[in-house]
Amino acid sequence: MMLPRPAGFPLWALGGLCALVLSGAPTSGFAQGRLDARYEATLSGIAVGKGAWNIEILDDSFSASSSGGTSGLLKAFSGGSGTAAAQGRVVAGALVATNYQASTTTAKKTEAIRMVLTSGYIKEYAIEPEPPVDPDRLPVTDAHRRGVYDPMTGSMLRVPGTADPLTPEACRVSAGVFDGRMRYDLKLDFKRMETVKAEKGYQGPVVVCAVYFTPVAGYIPDRPVIKYLAAQRNIEIAFAPVAGTRILVPFWMKIPTPLGPAMLEATQFITTATPPRVAKTQ
Repeated sequence: MMLPRPAGFPLWALGGLCALVLSGAPTSGFAQGRLDARYEATLSGIAVGKGAWNIEILDDSFSASSSGGTSGLLKAFSGGSGTAAAQGRVVAGALVATNYQASTTTAKKTEAIRMVLTSGYIKEYAIEPEPPVDPDRLPVTDAHRRGVYDPMTGSMLRVPGTADPLTPEACRVSAGVFDGRMRYDLKLDFKRMETVKAEKGYQGPVVVCAVYFTPVAGYIPDRPVIKYLAAQRNIEIAFAPVAGTRILVPFWMKIPTPLGPAMLEATQFITTATPPRVAKTQ
């Protein structure tokens, strides 16, 4: 999903900040569902971007794709767009990614990121065109690429068990994320329950989580935006359910910035459960 970042970050590429997967015991009876969502990004109430997110979860595989770009006043000054996608397997209810791709385009350049994953290990990754080596950037080691999630798969939060997934416990998690360049940790904590209503589709409860960002490797320590994000204690994400599954995905996200509050919110959130496939019998 493409979410707005504070000043200095691409407005269409904040999927990683909500990248948390809830670890725990395998979930039995994992169902299937789809999501067709549309989002609008605003900065101090002014529209600056739009995006779309499509997810399909089957009994043994899943796929997710997103696209987004600047709009309104921001587009006149800094046009840009991006796409991202992930594919993988469903193993005992958990989404296990095998591939991740992302591409961003601005007036100055186009950049593509590709990753191959094996059970939470970034087996291969590449950025095209290859960026120049910066001696100030903290190196990413092999250990940093283990036990992590890609930004797309991580944005889908899995809640084990059989009870209502929209509970405070859904927020009490942490995870490591690698986006092809930077390795960082994210921690969630419960804030409150709310009720939301999209212009089209979902209306009902969401669980609101606080998000805390800690950079680990692959970043330049003196970058102001990194220091800003690491110091923030008021970033919030509201998670809503994908029908027919125990997966929660962001409905809205709020980030304070020096230019005012940045917000990404679903205007359309159509989610449907799909019946399990029935094996053919002779």
